[in-house]
Formats: sequence, structure tokens, C-alpha cells
Amino acid sequence: MQVAIRSHGFPLTTAIEAYVQRRLRTALSHAIHHIRAVTVVLLDINGPRGGRDKVCRVRVTVKDRPVMVIDDTEDNLYLAIDRAADRAGRATARKLAQLLRKPRTMQRRVEAARQVDVPDTGDDASADNVPLKGAR
Repeated sequence: MQVAIRSHGFPLTTAIEAYVQRRLRTALSHAIHHIRAVTVVLLDINGPRGGRDKVCRVRVTVKDRPVMVIDDTEDNLYLAIDRAADRAGRATARKLAQLLRKPRTMQRRVEAARQVDVPDTGDDASADNVPLKGAR
């Protein structure tokens, strides 16, 4: 899993970069083999004026799925990183569950259609030889 980190409005320190790497690897560890790339953009909207202006934008590219973009805005950069990483982990888990569930749903539909399409031979003698469930 490749993680690219950029910052706008403030310098990207090694401490912030290490924190982002650690949080994302923890949050996305369940899907590490399905993720192609993760891009994190850290923004300081208001600059030195303060306020709720620290943004963490996480873009997760999963194989065979659309790109997911998660934004979180807080007054504390580390809190924004935490919340965005947690949300990215949950969103990725949901998308992968959908991806894994789809083939099974299609398989069940095909099997159900096959059962409905079984022609009736009209031979009741063969039905008599089938034991009933729970019968002894």
C-alpha cells in the first residue's frame, strides 16, 4: 500500500508524516491487499488566524471500486487525522464487503433460477422414493 502525504499552508514535519502513516496503516490494515494507493492532503485553511481550519483529506483507491474521498475538518490537526483515518477504514470495509458480497448474490440468483426452471416430468413414482425430512 502506497501512502503519499502532502501539506498546504504549513510545513510537513517528519512527526506529522510518521503519525499519518501509522494511523492509516492501522485503520486500513484489514484491506491492505485490496488498496492500490492512499493520498493524504493536509490543509490549514485560515493560516495563523486559528479556528476550525485544519483539514485532512484522504483519498483511497481500491481495486475494482471508485475512489473514496474522506474529508475531516477540526481545530486540531491530529484529531482531524484520527477521524479521517477511522472513517477511511470504515468506508473501505463497507466497500470491500459490497465487493465480496456481489458475486455470492449473483450466484444465489443463478441457483434459484435453475431450481425454478427444473421441468416437471410428471413421474410421481420417483417422488415417492424420496424420504421426507424428519421422517424415520
